Amino acid sequence: MLDACADILDEDGYDGLTTTRIAQRADVAIGSVYQFFPDKRAVAQALALRNLEVFGERVSARLAEGDFAEWSDTVGAIIEIFVEMHRTVPGFRILRFGDVADVNLLDSDADNNAVVAETLRQMIVETFDLRDTPGLATALAISVEAGDAVLKMAFRSDPAGDPVIVAEAERLIHSYLASHIEDS
Repeated sequence: MLDACADILDEDGYDGLTTTRIAQRADVAIGSVYQFFPDKRAVAQALALRNLEVFGERVSARLAEGDFAEWSDTVGAIIEIFVEMHRTVPGFRILRFGDVADVNLLDSDADNNAVVAETLRQMIVETFDLRDTPGLATALAISVEAGDAVLKMAFRSDPAGDPVIVAEAERLIHSYLASHIEDS
């Protein structure tokens, strides 16, 4: 059902998504959809959570390779993973981490970007054995917000992500985070 949801999102966006279409695409009875999901928002939420899980797994695997001089050097790899998912993961281009459906889709107590920033903070603190400071959390939250805005711009002008704008997003975020290395 999540794969059917992703396909419909790619074809018709969030407004074109209905539980009936999900059932038809997944070749299941509508009751089967409602057995697991009360509405289309719940299906989108499950897909957004899956997207976050896939993103986290890919970032974690890349961080495990361990070839970064400083933690801020992870920016390019993280952006590369995000851009690749945008290009290749069904439904991700439209839904990403859920904002199209609800800015609090991943967690009712935090906006979606805050959840992404927290996920990245945990991985970076663990991988680089950093002091977990409020300043680091703030820097990562600002970086995710800025990156999200600039990457949206990159994909508005080019369905594959304008490489010049993607590079600028990396430069912007890396420069900002590099200034926080001494604080960590």
